[in-house]
Amino acid sequence: MAYQTFRQEYMQIPPVTRAYTTACVLTTAVVQLELITPFQLYFNPDLIFRHYQVWRLITNFLFFGSIGFNFLFNMIFLYRYCRMLEEGSFRGRTADFVFMFLFGGILMAIFGLFVNLVFLGQAFTIMLVYVWSRRNPYVRMNFFGLLNFQAPFLPWVLMGFSLLLGNSIIVDLLGIAVGHIYFFLEDVFPNQPGGGRILKTPYVLKAIFDTQEEDPNYNPLPEDRPGGFAWGGGQ
Repeated sequence: MAYQTFRQEYMQIPPVTRAYTTACVLTTAVVQLELITPFQLYFNPDLIFRHYQVWRLITNFLFFGSIGFNFLFNMIFLYRYCRMLEEGSFRGRTADFVFMFLFGGILMAIFGLFVNLVFLGQAFTIMLVYVWSRRNPYVRMNFFGLLNFQAPFLPWVLMGFSLLLGNSIIVDLLGIAVGHIYFFLEDVFPNQPGGGRILKTPYVLKAIFDTQEEDPNYNPLPEDRPGGFAWGGGQ
């Protein structure tokens, strides 16, 4: 009975969010079980381009470190904001959502050639948070019950939180930069005088991902509680 309930809840998660979060959790699990090591996963341009270890272009986005506070914090944000994007502005546009993943991942990999980052999953999460926050500018946020602000400030608040914890803010800045580039090209530039849509989802992605009919019993996550906890709940 519990298994059936869990399976139903799991299958309620939209497909892209379900696939990505599951891949992240499984990757962390196999590292914890010492079946593989982080050295086989991290972003290394030399190993990718000279030794053809192309899987690193994907696996560096899947590992968030050993299980602990930082891992849980990242997983919660990844799941919540990825799901709300997929159920919100990308509802019925799975191919466009997958294209955003590809665009963001490729751009981060290019930037990763010039910055000393070996895992880009956290930056990717910040990118998702940034895009969601810019598309929901009037949602009120609360951080640990201490700070109230509008949603567009959330990525910057998270960067400040990272700074207080003594972490490098390069990860946050990379996620914000890539998120802003996507948001500008997709939401801002097409509406400018003389502007146009530069980002166009390839037909092959639409043929693969936009053929399924929407489930009539599908229950999206409520947008008024974006974080689910005091540090991310709506007011």
